[in-house]
Amino acid sequence: MNPRLVCCFVALTAWAQEKPAVAHFHHVHINSTDPAAAIEFYTKRFDCEKSSYKGQDAVWAQKSWILFNRVSTPAPFEVISAIWHIGWGAEDMPAVYRKQLDMGTHFQTPITDISGLANTPNFFYAYVDGPEHELIELNTSRNHIFGHLHLFSEDPVAAGEWYVNNFGAVSRGHTATARFYKGFQVAPSAAVTMDNVNILIFPMEHARQTFPDLWKDRKGFETSKNRAMDHIAFRVDDLGATKERLRKSGIQVDSDGFLEGPDKIRIELVQAADERE
Repeated sequence: MNPRLVCCFVALTAWAQEKPAVAHFHHVHINSTDPAAAIEFYTKRFDCEKSSYKGQDAVWAQKSWILFNRVSTPAPFEVISAIWHIGWGAEDMPAVYRKQLDMGTHFQTPITDISGLANTPNFFYAYVDGPEHELIELNTSRNHIFGHLHLFSEDPVAAGEWYVNNFGAVSRGHTATARFYKGFQVAPSAAVTMDNVNILIFPMEHARQTFPDLWKDRKGFETSKNRAMDHIAFRVDDLGATKERLRKSGIQVDSDGFLEGPDKIRIELVQAADERE
C-alpha cells in the first residue's frame, strides 16, 4: 500500500476512535411544588403528553422528557443562571397566542414581532409564565413541537464548540462578532442541534440588558442547580466509557452522573433506555 495512504488511513482511524459518541437530548428537569399541576399545565397548552418515566409521572415531548422534582418551597426562577428558557413552535403564532389567552395563560412577554432579528417576515414570539415562573417561549415555526433550549454564555462560540466536541452536537453555525437588534446585543452567538432540539446560545450581555435589575451588580452566572429549571440531561450509549472519555478531557462527572457544563449549567448523563426509547 502507498505509504501516504497508510498514513491517511491511520490518521482517519485515530480520528474516528477519538470522535465523541453522539449523545441524545434526554430531558429538562424542573423543580416544582406541584408536579401534577405542572404536568397538566404543559399537556394542556403545548404539544406533549403525560407519561411515566421510571415510575414517576412526567411529560413526553416528541423525543425528550420534561421531568419534575417535587420541592417544598418554590425554587428561585430569576434568570441569573445560563438556562434562559425552553420553547415550542407555532405555525400561526397570532392564533396560538389568542388561544393561550382564552385558556388563561399568563405571559411574561406578550406577542412581539421580531421579523428583523429572524430575517423572516411575520415572525413572532411570546414568553409564557410557567408553573414555577420558568420561561416557556412560543415562536413562529413550521411546526408546533418542543423545539429549542435557549442558553446564555460568557463565550457563546466556545460554549457551542463544547457541546459539539464533547457530545457530538451538530453545529448550525455561529457569529463571532458583536451584533445588536433594537439596542440589545444578540451576538456573539452559536447554535447546535441534538436530535430535534435546537440549543441556541446568546451572549451574557443580552441577559444584562434584558434583566438589568437582576444583573446590576452581578459578575457572572449562578449555577442552575436548585433553581426552577435545575438541569438538562443527555442520553449516552455507554455511561462508563463516556465518563472516562470526559475525564481525560478534564471534565469530571460525579457518581450520580452530573457534570458542570459551560457557564455553570448542570448537566446529567443517563444511559438506561426507557419505554419511549
